[in-house]
Amino acid sequence: MHRPAPKLPSWLPVDGFILALLGTVGLAALLPARGPGATVAEGASTAAVALLFFLYGARLSTREALDGLRHWRLHLTVLACTFVLFPALGLAARLLVPEVLPTTLYTGLLFLCLVPSTVQSSIAFTALARGNVAAAICAGSFSSLAGIVLTPLLAGLVLPGDGGGFRAGSLLPIVCQLLLPFLAGQLLRRWIGGFLTRHRKVLGRVDRGSILLVVYAAFSAGVVRGIWHQVSALRLLCLLGVEALLLAVMLTATSYGAGKLGFRREDRIAITFAGSKKSLAAGLPMASVLFGAQAGLMVLPLMLFHQMQLMVCAFLAKRMAARTVPEPRRAAAPTGPVGAAPAEAVAAAGRRPPGPRD
Repeated sequence: MHRPAPKLPSWLPVDGFILALLGTVGLAALLPARGPGATVAEGASTAAVALLFFLYGARLSTREALDGLRHWRLHLTVLACTFVLFPALGLAARLLVPEVLPTTLYTGLLFLCLVPSTVQSSIAFTALARGNVAAAICAGSFSSLAGIVLTPLLAGLVLPGDGGGFRAGSLLPIVCQLLLPFLAGQLLRRWIGGFLTRHRKVLGRVDRGSILLVVYAAFSAGVVRGIWHQVSALRLLCLLGVEALLLAVMLTATSYGAGKLGFRREDRIAITFAGSKKSLAAGLPMASVLFGAQAGLMVLPLMLFHQMQLMVCAFLAKRMAARTVPEPRRAAAPTGPVGAAPAEAVAAAGRRPPGPRD
């Protein structure tokens, strides 16, 4: 008889994938890949990154993204928050080096500010807060698509070449390594899109396994090189404080900024959740390509920020939903960039917890 997979208690503030990530980091600390094993792990990690971006390309509906251009003001606002305001705040945090943050952690924090927004968690939180779910879908998709190009480009422009192992001279090969699998997935989507949809759960496990493999290879290299001795517990506490401030600023800027720009309440909710978060699933494989053996320490700020944003945004989404006054039933469905989502889909998105792809 088939038994359902065990689930974490709803009161536990840490999602299962974060626990798996922490377990992978612990495994890398205790049993890091060395010698021939490190070579195998590095090759497997490279293949996993290519597979992840191939699947991203095969899953993204180009037609849906083009339809969403009708709501271009909202999407430009989210893109500006993700790739302009976030990096500007990251550059401003340079003032904290070295008194508050060492150069290595600052480089990871700055990289966090360059990563695209989430997709699934933006949809889930927007639905829970009774916002524009269709807009959140398109905004997250646009951000992910733009991030494949913009994140490496911005990294070449703003990341210190001596702080994290990244060199601007390798930018073109990096972009090609990320783009080619993605474009291959887009080209083959016509033939394999149905298969991917039917086996979504299985491929979700492939996503999680690939990301865990990337994390293990990156953290193993860090352990072998001894980079973890460079960071103290006090520095980690300082990093958490800086990230909490960063998240608070972005949530405030997206919420009040969207209001000042004249967006209706449903759109403001979508902008708040899509414009204030960063994608762990996109950032981890990008970091492994950008930083190589230094990636272990570089992704630590992103991993901490990811868990923080889930906890804070879940609380805010529930508060927003509680403050919403039910509107009278109308004959016409609300408009959105790709049409309003059915009530069942919205409810399902609200119940579904943010997944590992974000």
